[in-house]
Amino acid sequence: MISATELLADYRAGRRSPVEATRDALARIDELNGKLNAFCLVDAPQALAQAAESAARWRRGEPRGLLDGVPVSVKDLLLTRGLPTLRGSRTISPDQPWDVDAPAVARLREHNAVIIGKTTTPELGWKGVTDNPLTGVTRNPWDATRTSGGSSGGAAVAVATGMGTIALGTDGGGSIRIPASFSGVFGIKATYGLVPIFPASPFGTLSHAGPLAWTVRDAALALDVLSGTDSRDWSAGPRPPGSFAAAADAGSVAGLRIAFSPTLGHVSVNSEVAELVERAVEVFAELGAVVTTADPGFADPIDAFHTLWFSGAAAATAALTDDQLADLDPGLREVRERGARYSALEYLDATATRAELGRIMGEFHERHDLLVTPTMPIAAFEAGVETPSGEGRWTSWTGFTYPFNMTQQPAATLPCGFTSAGLPVGLQVVGPRHADARVLAACAAFERARPWQSVRP
Repeated sequence: MISATELLADYRAGRRSPVEATRDALARIDELNGKLNAFCLVDAPQALAQAAESAARWRRGEPRGLLDGVPVSVKDLLLTRGLPTLRGSRTISPDQPWDVDAPAVARLREHNAVIIGKTTTPELGWKGVTDNPLTGVTRNPWDATRTSGGSSGGAAVAVATGMGTIALGTDGGGSIRIPASFSGVFGIKATYGLVPIFPASPFGTLSHAGPLAWTVRDAALALDVLSGTDSRDWSAGPRPPGSFAAAADAGSVAGLRIAFSPTLGHVSVNSEVAELVERAVEVFAELGAVVTTADPGFADPIDAFHTLWFSGAAAATAALTDDQLADLDPGLREVRERGARYSALEYLDATATRAELGRIMGEFHERHDLLVTPTMPIAAFEAGVETPSGEGRWTSWTGFTYPFNMTQQPAATLPCGFTSAGLPVGLQVVGPRHADARVLAACAAFERARPWQSVRP
């Protein structure tokens, strides 16, 4: 496996061509996708045609865009011109025009990335593991009996196994960070609005878009491509000045005030995970940060999150017929029925809880430049189930991720070690809103001190 940054350097020096890189990614898909189920759709002819056009530009010394010739994948929640976006659902017909790109996909095309295909998602992206009635179960690249996490499970597995170098994901409650943690890759949920979204998510402003990658710099480079306004997204903001890739290159934590919260004050953490994360946090102190143990001071907002999330599930499925509802993932059917029972007052009350959570975190970041936590309290568990125990909802084991969708803060996960069973563990780095460059710089500093790329599934 090779990073996008290395690929671009090879293209520039004539050591490798985009066609070769694309063929390598397609070969990995042929080899592994039958076992892991990361891709639900692969368009090899179109990908090779895009790669050939890129190779011609590089031969002329006229590359166009920051990702010219880099093989990428797109989560099957994001509209992609010429390819069906079925969202893991039997309720969506493939026989319709597919002539619109989501903003993030349009940016990939503007920068001439090679789009290989679409990666798997749970139905409509509703849960933190990746299986659906349409394409089945996506499996962990380190142990195929375990879950990949979700909802960007296919994206994480694609990156971890070299089925492409960068993957587009979405994150409404941890959906980039969960599978990145379980699969041992880097992922970042950018500040809400940095990466525009269209059509608007039925889960509202909980849902962010962002990249998963093998290195921090690759993800930063992707954010340089993906960020900025789009007229179709009224909530998108302008791209900040400067380069995210440059911030990663210059990454340092010297002098930063970093708060380490082992449990957020309410999350139960596996002892092996806790030990690995605690050891990883010491790296920041070794690099010159001022690290203190401190909880942000909020109670678990799970009830408010459920109100917002389950209402979104109800909205996403409101137009379905009885026959279509019968085809849904049974768990999605349960939460959409619950979501349909919430009143407007209950939704507004959940929104008020969300606003208070944002206030608490805003004041917390006046005292602390970054917050560091475990990404997941556990390692990957059995594939094909929503929870390790088989009871409850996916939110019961994702208490470190969904609060920061509610606050819209940038939050990244990076690999920080392996359990005795050989499963990856992730470290979450959270910054104040619009401090994406700071989060990336801190993650890049950690990566240089403790590189993880030499250990591969």
